Amino acid sequence: MERFVLTDAQWARMEPHCLGKAIDPGRSGGDNRLFVEAVLWIVRTGSPWRDLPAFFGKWNSVFTRYRGWVKADVFIRLFEACSDAPDMEYAMVDATIVKVHRHGQGAKGGPQSQAIGRSKGGMTTKILALTDALGNLVRFVLLPGQRFDTVGVEPLIAGLSFDALIADKAFDSNVIIADLNERGAKVVISQHSRRAKPLPLDAEMYKWRHLIENFFCKLKEFKRIAMRADKTDQSFSAIIHLAAAVINSR
Repeated sequence: MERFVLTDAQWARMEPHCLGKAIDPGRSGGDNRLFVEAVLWIVRTGSPWRDLPAFFGKWNSVFTRYRGWVKADVFIRLFEACSDAPDMEYAMVDATIVKVHRHGQGAKGGPQSQAIGRSKGGMTTKILALTDALGNLVRFVLLPGQRFDTVGVEPLIAGLSFDALIADKAFDSNVIIADLNERGAKVVISQHSRRAKPLPLDAEMYKWRHLIENFFCKLKEFKRIAMRADKTDQSFSAIIHLAAAVINSR
């Protein structure tokens, strides 16, 4: 294997937050960097775990270790370690829909127990994200594909402080606008033509919304995200956090 993802600078930020470091008791796994690269290979290519190249080790051992890291929220910590303090001059929200591969279906409890729903594209999951003014991911939530985008906004903005919120007309909601007004945040949301009294829109600031669309384009370069193959939201969220850690630290 010659093509890896992580730079030395990125790994320096991740390494202290990994499980199985030399200083940890009961150390497991001999090479954390190779293991993270193995997971990234799966996420980049969208391949089944059984197709993992032998260079990375036995696929079932790597997968078992991956599941342990998912349950321990390690990938969330890697994302936080690779993300600088967000620039909250303004925030942006948007959503993208990904199809769910048949390998990503069949979780215990059925699709209704996970963020998987049926929409025009079949079985889908919606990734609703909030980025900072630079287009770097701050938070995201998963929703079934048929759910309205506005449903996930409250948990995204809870506890955050920002000067303005930029979004397209899918987020033109009186509830959201009232919340922003109460916060004292500027509303930069494109509006539906049916709105009786259109609100002023800062057209120049709204142009920056392309940054969150650029983020989704980068995220979907990781094929296991562009086509969901993970049965559980916990596992799918973990690979989004890992991919975003790489994107945010480029």
